[in-house]
Amino acid sequence: MSEFVPFPEVVPQPLKDRVVLITGAHGGLGAEAAKACARAGATVVLLGRRVPKLGRVYDALKALGPEPALYPMDLAGADPADMETLADTIERELGRLDGLLHCAADFAGLTPLENTPPEQFARQVQVNLNARWFLTQACLPLLHRAPDAAVVFVLDAPERVLRPYWGAYGITQAAGEALMRLLHAETDRSTVRVSALQPGPMRTALRSRAFVDEAMLRVPGPEAYAEACVHLLSPAGAEQRGRIHVPAPASPAATATA
Repeated sequence: MSEFVPFPEVVPQPLKDRVVLITGAHGGLGAEAAKACARAGATVVLLGRRVPKLGRVYDALKALGPEPALYPMDLAGADPADMETLADTIERELGRLDGLLHCAADFAGLTPLENTPPEQFARQVQVNLNARWFLTQACLPLLHRAPDAAVVFVLDAPERVLRPYWGAYGITQAAGEALMRLLHAETDRSTVRVSALQPGPMRTALRSRAFVDEAMLRVPGPEAYAEACVHLLSPAGAEQRGRIHVPAPASPAATATA
């Protein structure tokens, strides 16, 4: 009597054969989104300023999916020419770009605007707004050549950050929403989909600068929103085109097996 051998489980890969660029890829959500994208079949380009941390994410992704690519860059000091060099490198080395996920963010902590050092204000505007647009603009020609491409901006909820003491961070989150909506209006008839992800509070280093107890004890980790990133980058994300997607956090069991 022959032994029954079950068919191997087929794991859906909605990002198979796609190339996805993720900024802030060594941060909380960036790292978890990168892992989820790799499991979904994407070749992930990891962008961040801390090389050792990027390396650890790189090692994790190699065991999950296609070999990723590293691109160290400090967005605080990057200019449009640096972004164009990045886009040219992706085209030369990988041949295509199908998705851009903006996870990188800068937040120095709760401070009255009146007491915010000008250089701190300028840095947050640069990382949270200027760099996002400069990078998107540089990548758009490559994205337009893909049959289905996505640009996803991660934004904080206005009811959380458009409040006293959130300073430049809160201002840039409001400006980021305006950027997303304007870019969507200009690309609505193209193959490039523009949308935003508005996750709930997460246990990340950024949020711990405002709510230490909440960040450590009362909210889910960033892995709870990783699959939402995959959804928006995949063809299924077309349903959220031009919208701000506010997902419910995935359960720990779901994220562990995703």
